[in-house]
Amino acid sequence: MEKNEIKNIVFDLGGVLVGLDGQRCIKAFEAIGCGDVANYVKEHRVEDLFLEQELGRITSAEFCDEVRRICQCDATDEQISWAWNELLTPINDEKLNMLAMLSGRYRVFLLSNTNDIHWQKSAMDFFRCDDDRCRKYFEKLFLSYEIHLAKPQREIFEYVRDVAGIHPEETIFIDDSVKNCESAAAVGYNVIHEQSGTDWLRRLQELLS
Repeated sequence: MEKNEIKNIVFDLGGVLVGLDGQRCIKAFEAIGCGDVANYVKEHRVEDLFLEQELGRITSAEFCDEVRRICQCDATDEQISWAWNELLTPINDEKLNMLAMLSGRYRVFLLSNTNDIHWQKSAMDFFRCDDDRCRKYFEKLFLSYEIHLAKPQREIFEYVRDVAGIHPEETIFIDDSVKNCESAAAVGYNVIHEQSGTDWLRRLQELLS
C-alpha cells in the first residue's frame, strides 16, 4: 500500500479510540438494582434491548423505561445512563494527538455501532469537543443510531462510501472486530484489525510512512 494511495481513514469508536470495561459496567448496573440488564453485558448480548437502542429504534428515554421494566426497579434515567456509560473509558492523549494530526492531512471519519447515551459521553468528556459532531477531529460521523445501520452489515460500508464520496481502495478502516473488518474488506476497504486498543497507532504510522 503506497502512501499516496491513502486519502481517507475511517475509525471505529469502542475498542479503538474509547476503551471498554465490561466489568465496571456490570458492577454499575448491579449497584443501581439492574442486575438483569447487567447479565446482558456479561453475556455480550447485542440483540434485543441494546440492538434496538444501537439502531435508533428506541430513544434513550425509552431505553431507560425498558431497563426499569426488565429489572422491575425504580432507577432514574440519570442512574441508568451513568451505569451504561461505565462501559466506556477515556481516550488517551496519544490517540487524540494522532487524530488531530491525521485530520489535518487526511479525510477522517468515525463509523461506530453506538447509541446516543454513549456518544454524548464520548464527545463531551473524552474527545472534549466544542460540538457534538466533533468536527475538530472528524469530517463526518456515521453513528448507527442515526443512520439505522450497523456493522458488520455490508450496507453500512457502502453507505459510508457513497455519502462520504470516498473510494474504498484509498481508505483505511480500523476496527476491533474481525467480522467488521472482513465486511469492510469485501467492499474494498484496506483494514487494520485492532486487538490491543493501541496497536493501530504503530500500524497506521507504518502504512502511511
